[in-house]
Amino acid sequence: MTLHRSHPALDDLRQTARRRIPRFVRDYLDSATGDESTKTRNRGQLDKVLLRPSILHGEFTPDLSITLMGRAYPLPFGIAPVGMSGLIWPGAEQTLARLGARESIPYTLSTVASQTPETLAPHIGDQGWFQLYPPRDPAIRTDLLTRARTAGFHTLVLTVDVPVASRRERQTRGGLTNPPRITPRILAQIMTCPTWGLGTLQTGMPRLRTLEKYMDNSKSLSSTQHIGYLLRTSPDWRYLQELRDEWEGALVVKGVLNPDDAVKLQNMGVDAVWVSNHAGRQFAGAPASITALPRIRTAVGPDYPLIFDSGIEGGLDILRAFALGASFTMLGRGFHYGLGAFGAKGADHVVDILRADLISNMGQIGAKTLKDLPKCKYIN
Repeated sequence: MTLHRSHPALDDLRQTARRRIPRFVRDYLDSATGDESTKTRNRGQLDKVLLRPSILHGEFTPDLSITLMGRAYPLPFGIAPVGMSGLIWPGAEQTLARLGARESIPYTLSTVASQTPETLAPHIGDQGWFQLYPPRDPAIRTDLLTRARTAGFHTLVLTVDVPVASRRERQTRGGLTNPPRITPRILAQIMTCPTWGLGTLQTGMPRLRTLEKYMDNSKSLSSTQHIGYLLRTSPDWRYLQELRDEWEGALVVKGVLNPDDAVKLQNMGVDAVWVSNHAGRQFAGAPASITALPRIRTAVGPDYPLIFDSGIEGGLDILRAFALGASFTMLGRGFHYGLGAFGAKGADHVVDILRADLISNMGQIGAKTLKDLPKCKYIN
């Protein structure tokens, strides 16, 4: 039986992954913050975006390609940064980096991933993006940027929606610490997932390796207050200007929901704005990202690049985002569900699912290209 028969949707991969990864890992991947209402809101508001079915438009093959910040991509989505990716599946960073290079889609390495830019350099091809949690020390910032640039990462993503650690109560109740500490409770969960356990035994328990060179030592912290919080600052507009002056490549600012902020970022020379509420993991009172997207598109004009994430669960959601003004989309959880379900084969299958879903739905609404999506909106 092929995966297209047994797992035709991302939710099928999610269900299988939940059986193959320990509960504390599931809680880390799936949880949001507070009552998790922002995560629920993301899904609910995406479902409200409707597109008109089309008739008598004849046969055509949809064009899924897109150009973003001067680079051509064959697909309208990429791999979003996920902290401690290697916790979710052993070797996750290398696997996803190779997938991005093979499919010619962006792979974004988090500052708090379990692998370093140097380790990923042989795997990223020309698709490396580096996500920066802003260090307080300018010397550390300069060193991080130099390391990313030298390793071949050409696009920098500054995350601005994490001024302080969120609580993520479900994740905290799961007992995860940073670095992970094997307690009897955690060990019992690992024993129920032998493939994950054996893989982790081979690769070692994940650590925040990129940041370790800047720390003499670290104590055991909660999973929401890792050593990155001992180094990072809550940036301001001057910090962003310094970063813009220092980074020579494309600069993206991630975590924007306010149209006025987007316009100011545009005027400061930021190359793209990433519309996101951190998939509900930071603030339970935030609006759904999809409701912020059209307002930001109106504010920045028709041509400025807008990247979208938060709540995408299939190709139809990607089309919904494009219909409301997105220039590109990103997924984090989806690719990790694929890894948790079937390792590298599962991550590859995520791309196959999204590609097939895009083609099918574009055929239903008569959209020959992604630029056709805004006119397919159904306004109730």
